[in-house]
Amino acid sequence: MPTTRLPVIRLAASTLALAIAAGCSKEAPPPPPPAEVKVLKVEPRDTPITFEYIAQTQSPQQVNIVARVSGFLDRQLYTEGEIVKEGQVLFQMDQKPFVAQLDAAQAAMDRAKAAHETALANLKRVKPLAEQNALSQKDLDDATGTEQSTAAAVAQMRANVETAKLNLSYTTIASPLRGVTSAAQQKEGAYLSPQNNMLTTVSSLNPMWVTFSISENESKNYRDEVEKGLITPPKDKNYVVEIVQVDGSLFPHTGKITFVSPSFNPKTGTFELRVTVPNPEFVLRPNQYVRVRVKGASRPNAIAIPQRAVQQGAKGHFVWALDKDGKAEIRPVTVGEWHGNYWFINEGLKAGDEVVVDGGLRLRPGAAVKATPLDAAAPAAEATVDRSQGDKGKADKGKAPAEAAPDAKK
Repeated sequence: MPTTRLPVIRLAASTLALAIAAGCSKEAPPPPPPAEVKVLKVEPRDTPITFEYIAQTQSPQQVNIVARVSGFLDRQLYTEGEIVKEGQVLFQMDQKPFVAQLDAAQAAMDRAKAAHETALANLKRVKPLAEQNALSQKDLDDATGTEQSTAAAVAQMRANVETAKLNLSYTTIASPLRGVTSAAQQKEGAYLSPQNNMLTTVSSLNPMWVTFSISENESKNYRDEVEKGLITPPKDKNYVVEIVQVDGSLFPHTGKITFVSPSFNPKTGTFELRVTVPNPEFVLRPNQYVRVRVKGASRPNAIAIPQRAVQQGAKGHFVWALDKDGKAEIRPVTVGEWHGNYWFINEGLKAGDEVVVDGGLRLRPGAAVKATPLDAAAPAAEATVDRSQGDKGKADKGKAPAEAAPDAKK
């Protein structure tokens, strides 16, 4: 090797050695700071729960007022849509033809009575003579038959008179109950016959029925949660039902579940429940849409955490929690119902656990965290499960108090 190249080689080797030394002496980068998260300490508490459904009002008694005889409608004696009393006259038909029929029936009965009295007197004369053989047995039989025939005619004429009286009374059409009236179907002067005898409808208003439906899944899951102890039904299954009117105001009277359908509707897959509620001021009217809140059940030692703390992966729902060393860990959970901004947790958490509410998206298992308590209000003292939107907004299949059916009928 030429001697002129030795200094160049030595200089390159020295430069490489200095570069390696400089690289070895550089410090490793510091570890990333702990993730800042907000945590909520789990505190189980007994929580009353309320189930809310869309419902519709119904009249317990909705009576069609019909004309029971044919004739001309003379007068309408009520104001359409007003409250009428029991026995209040609604319509008056023309009575003159029926008065004439009653007079004719009465006259026919008087003739029958006269004939019967004559036949009876004749029998009284014939009978002793026949016993003395002054008259034949045939004469006695004829007199007896005539008396019996005229007696039957009197009975028939009496029935005709009663029928005529009834027909005359049917011309005055009164309400059989206290309630609200609908529009008149026939106007004054119309001829009423079996083809057009519908006049109006009277619907009772106090008490009122309110009906709603729950799905078969809701009913089953509610019973399952009761059996597991996740839900405690009210004593004697006496649920209290509140009515929420269309403007959001609360109806002043509460009702009770008085009927649960023993079978579900195969077309809709739902059970129908009926609530009976007092309505003394007649505020509720038939066929209104309202909401019902079924109250009385509770969740003992319920655990509720903010909805944003719950995440869902391929294996189901989970939350980030802090282990005993204060590091992040994944905790699988079984979720229940939503209520407000909180979610009931049926399994996976216990009292004292610290659950990450905010900042969980940046975590990985075993990561160190800088935890601060969540500055948030506690869940409401009472949970409302809204069923008015069907399955929308539910964590899992629905639950509803359909197991009240056995006692509701008593």
